[in-house]
Amino acid sequence: MTPAQRLEIAVDIAREAGQMIIEARQGQAFGHRYKHGHELVTDTDVEVDTRISERLDEHFGDEARLSEELAPDRKALATPQALWVIDPIDGTVNFAHGLHHVAVSIGWASEGKTRLGVVHAPFLGETFTALDGQGAWCNGKPIRASRTGNLTHCLVGTGFPYRRDSRPPLMRRLTAVLGHCQDVRRNGSAALDLCDVACGRLDAYYESVSPWDCAAGWLIAREAGARTGHLYPAPAGIPEDLYGENLLVTAPEVHVALGDLLRRADAGEVDL
Repeated sequence: MTPAQRLEIAVDIAREAGQMIIEARQGQAFGHRYKHGHELVTDTDVEVDTRISERLDEHFGDEARLSEELAPDRKALATPQALWVIDPIDGTVNFAHGLHHVAVSIGWASEGKTRLGVVHAPFLGETFTALDGQGAWCNGKPIRASRTGNLTHCLVGTGFPYRRDSRPPLMRRLTAVLGHCQDVRRNGSAALDLCDVACGRLDAYYESVSPWDCAAGWLIAREAGARTGHLYPAPAGIPEDLYGENLLVTAPEVHVALGDLLRRADAGEVDL
């Protein structure tokens, strides 16, 4: 099966999942709990993940999965062959609170490299797609990343971890960005932040997330012309495309400057 055929199937699955999310929101009948004591998960997260898994079984039953709710074992990242990376609802807190920045994210990787990505935003009516080496699209139309070349004009997206005790060190980064860039946006969906960089709505994005949050959006941004990378190298054995820590995805000409700013903030070397 060609990558384009795989993408067509993945888009269909993502749109079905998106319809489930819309119907769950309309019914307001979903329960919720907190995993690890602080991370919100709803019944709909699990139901959508289950349906995506069922659909993938129909076409790719022998291929490995990494998904937030049903198959979160990150040992799958070392899989040398095909790997589907799935977030059934990226932006669960937004979903539960009636906000619109919610997405289904489906990526497919082989030999450690993401080959296709789908990020479907059901409440926004947008479906972002990409094929490795072939470009990126929103609702079928080509998209391109920002060409901003000046850090002071950059609108930057980021996010914060659920654990409150992990947040204080990130305040140095945030303060540095607010002092040197145009402004910051925190929309609550890493997948959509990456897509916003892909289509030029954001000039840059940095955050540490899980592989299922970023696998599809990373490819979409890269194929749209953004520069993708990390503030610090990925550990040995983890493919760069599937490593979610310290992401830095930007308009090409500001990548070095923003990376330097954030690393200097980490080291306490930025005048705040």
